[in-house]
Order: sequence, then C-alpha cells, then structure tokens
Amino acid sequence: QLVESGGGSVQAGGSVRLSCAAHRFTAIFNCMAWFRQAPGKEREGVATVVPGLGGTYYADSVKGRFTISEDDAKNTVYLQMNSLKLEDTAMYYCAAGLKWYGSRWWSESRYFDYWGQGTQVTVSS
Repeated sequence: QLVESGGGSVQAGGSVRLSCAAHRFTAIFNCMAWFRQAPGKEREGVATVVPGLGGTYYADSVKGRFTISEDDAKNTVYLQMNSLKLEDTAMYYCAAGLKWYGSRWWSESRYFDYWGQGTQVTVSS
C-alpha cells in the first residue's frame, strides 16, 4: 500500500512537499515515481528516482522547480515542488516499480507495479 500525503491548495509561486509512504511492504522497489493527471488530460510522469543507481528523471515542465528524493529507512519518497504554476494543478500519484527498465521508460506508467490513491494539488492565482 502506497499512501500519499501533503497535497492541498497553494498560491502560484508557492511550494508544497508531497510524501509517499510504502506501508507493510517487504518488497524492494527499484524505482519510485510521481505521476499527475489534470482534468481532461492523460496521466503524465513528473519525476522518477532510482535509488540503487542514484538516478533521477524529470519532466521538462518541472525541471529546476521539482525535486524527487527518497528515504530508504522510512521507505518513503518525496516530491518537493517549488515555484508552482497554475498548470501544476492536478491529482498527484505515487508509483513504485519492482524492476527498473532503463531511463527510456522512466515515465512509462505500465512499468510501475504499485500505485497510491492520489493527492490533489491545486494552484491558484
């Protein structure tokens, strides 16, 4: 079970930190990610972290503003979102994968095995 927290309403230019805790899991995730889906749009990959390789990947639209990180001891992944824009408004989902398929697939949702229920982030002007 992946449980997200930290969503809410924020003004443009503000910051929010999302957390995703993996509860009651004994499996080792090779990659963890954040996806988002805005109304009327397809789900898109926002950021992925590959702990074993120390790699991180970001959508162009969030580079320089968002940071993904993970805490192995807590089995938790975070998404620090700064300089938020109206277009960042979406439901944000945490995802975890048992296998890492390579950088080409960092944002491919079908390669992630577990999903959270989502947390809403609303950015207003």
